[in-house]
Order: sequence, then structure tokens, then C-alpha cells
Amino acid sequence: MSDFSQFGLPAQLNTALERMKYTAPTPIQLQAIPLALKGHDILGSAQTGTGKTAAFGIPLVAKILNNPRGNAIVLTPTRELASQVMEVITQLLGQRSFVQAVLLIGGDSMHKQTAQLRMRPRIIVGTPGRINDHLERGNLILHDTNFLVLDETDRMLDMGFGIQIDKIVKFLPAARQTLMFSATLPPEIVKMSAKYLKNPERIAVGAVNAPIVRIQQEIIHVSDSGKYDELNKQINARSNGSIIVFVKTKRGADRLCERLNKQGNKTDTIHGDLHQRKREKVIQGFRDMKFRILVATDIAARGLDIPHIEHVINYDLPQCPEDYIHRIGRTARNGSEGSAVCFISPDDGLKWRAIHRLLNPNEAPPHMPRPAGGEGKPRNYGQKKTFGGNGKKQGGHTGGTGKPSGGNKRFGRFPKRSSAPKAAA
Repeated sequence: MSDFSQFGLPAQLNTALERMKYTAPTPIQLQAIPLALKGHDILGSAQTGTGKTAAFGIPLVAKILNNPRGNAIVLTPTRELASQVMEVITQLLGQRSFVQAVLLIGGDSMHKQTAQLRMRPRIIVGTPGRINDHLERGNLILHDTNFLVLDETDRMLDMGFGIQIDKIVKFLPAARQTLMFSATLPPEIVKMSAKYLKNPERIAVGAVNAPIVRIQQEIIHVSDSGKYDELNKQINARSNGSIIVFVKTKRGADRLCERLNKQGNKTDTIHGDLHQRKREKVIQGFRDMKFRILVATDIAARGLDIPHIEHVINYDLPQCPEDYIHRIGRTARNGSEGSAVCFISPDDGLKWRAIHRLLNPNEAPPHMPRPAGGEGKPRNYGQKKTFGGNGKKQGGHTGGTGKPSGGNKRFGRFPKRSSAPKAAA
């Protein structure tokens, strides 16, 4: 199918898609939408930035518009992703739609959300923690909810939301349609799909453990003390497009943001300690290009879809290898091109080897620079390696297409999954 009109969607939805300038379906949309419209359960995986939200959002809205009864619920791991999904669904419904949708996320007013739930919305989008809060208080009734979407399921499990998802599903009718999407498919996800899905159609687009090929990647060996100077060099060398800089801690994000602003860079930061209203303000400001550089923790590694992000800089390596793919996936969205730079310090050997194993399970791990005597610096200090976006080795390319060698594998260890969420959602 070359355009959305061939899916047989409601006229109201086709009008909305035209207004959103959605023309040709992406590969994941081309596979998922017809199956979902026929009522099939789906287990889907695809690289980030390939249009997964519309892949489930379009059939969800079509089902709501075509049926006077029945509701839908979408579960996401983070507030930011839930807000983005809500924005897409609101656009798909159209400006004059009588269908009510509500966003249920932590950090927002319970009183406001309770008032919205009294309006009997037919579409619920939210995080497991807040949705369970409303279920326990009797504010939310799901007995007529026959369409369930689990988005970024691997991340929800990684954050410890498995038990909360189980609790929510118990409130849903057994006769329902379920779509489960995940960027990676570790054994836990496959086991979970057997519990929630009925005869699901399995769809996959691209190698889910490989970065998008349109991202030009580069690694730079640098000391911890030399990171900031190298960051300035990278920012000055990238005159076009917005930049997102990933760091590992909330305090580090604040400090780096303050330091960059003092040097005249228009910068803001986002991390888990910010109130929801502040998070939304920061993201909207970045979207509106009020500042060029966003310093972020991994809270922004998923669900941040801003077309003008052209550069991702990994100031610190992520704690989870899979998050490397999601981080750099903030650029090169929807067919555009982007670049990603990764700073590797002498203490990052285990982390980088774990990322390399995820991306290239059939290759030997890379040689990491060893500290030289005296100064404690690697011999090839400041050496840069560039990897092309075509999946072929160029220097230190890590864009393999094999399958991950484990589930939610951490660097050098396999921690037990907590039964409670690591952070409030």
C-alpha cells in the first residue's frame, strides 16, 4: 500500500492523517495496521524512530471511531513517552472529535485526572503506577476496555513494572485485543507475550539491536577530566541542528547545563527530579527551538521525538547496553540523518564491551586503551573512530545486525529484577 487511504480507515481519521502530513506508511505501519484492523493480537518489534506510535495509534483510533462501545488503554514506561503518545492520538482523533482521551501520569494532579475520568473517556494513556493508583481508588473502571497496548514493554519490565501491569490486566475483560511493542525481545518479553496475547501475529522491522543506518557514529577516547573540553569542541564543530547530551546522573545534568550556559550556550536540562510541569515546559521549549542543547539523563532516551535533533553526544555511557541504541535513536527520526558521538573514558571498558557485544554478538570485543604509566592516560588518547551508517566496519563500527545475547543484561552482571518500580512514573 502506498498511502493510508488504502487501509479503509474512517473518513475522520483519513482527514487527520492528511492534516498531520502522513503520506506513505513506514514499514512497521505497513505490517501492523492491516493486522490490527482485522482484530489480531500483535507482538511487534522495530528500531526506534520507525513510527511505532502511529502503528498502534491508527488502528486504536479507527476501532474507537467505528464502534460506539468499547474503550482502549495504552501503557508506557515513562511520563514523557505517555505524553507523546497522547499527543499523537489527540491529533489522530482530530480537532472536533467527540471522543474523550485522558493522560494518567505521575507528577500531574490527581484531582484533575479524577475529574477527567468522570467524563468517561474512551481512551486512556498512562504509566502503570498512576493507572494503578486510580484503579485502587475506584476512579477508573476498565470492564469495557477491549483494546490494550503495551508500548516499550522491555523498558517497563526493566523498570520493575511487571507486577503492576499484571494488576491492571486483571481489571480488563478476557475478550480483548492486545498489541505489544518492544524495541528488544529478551526471553522475559516472549514469556510475557504468551501470557497476554492470543495467537499473536509476530512482526519485526530491521535488526532491533542495531542502530538506525542513517546515524553516523563516532567514538572518542578521552579522560574524565578532558570530557568537558571535548564537549565544547564537538558543540562548536556542529553548527546546524539541535543537540542532546546524555549524562548518567541528575546532579551531573544540572552541573553540566549550568556550566554550558555560563559559556553562552542556550541550554536546558531534563531529569527525574523535575516536576511534571517543568519537564513538559523543558521539552516544549526544546521542541520550539528556544534553546539548542538539552542535557538529559536516560529519562529522555525513549519517547522524545523531535525532528530537529541532529546530534546526540554520549557524555557518559548508559547503565544498560540497550539504552545506547535508544539514546542515539533520538536523531535520524522518520527518514532524516543524524550523528552520534560517544565519549569513552579509561573506566568505561566493561560498559563499551557490553554495548559492542549487544550490537555485534558474533565479533570479538574491541580492544580498549590501557592507562599508560605515569599519567594514567590511555596511549591513544584523543583518538577518534568513526563508524559509517551502512552497517560495514569502518574503524570501530558497532552497527551489527545479530541478535542480543541476553535479556536485560547489565554491564558485567545480571541483576535480579526488582518487583517494585525503580522510580515513580
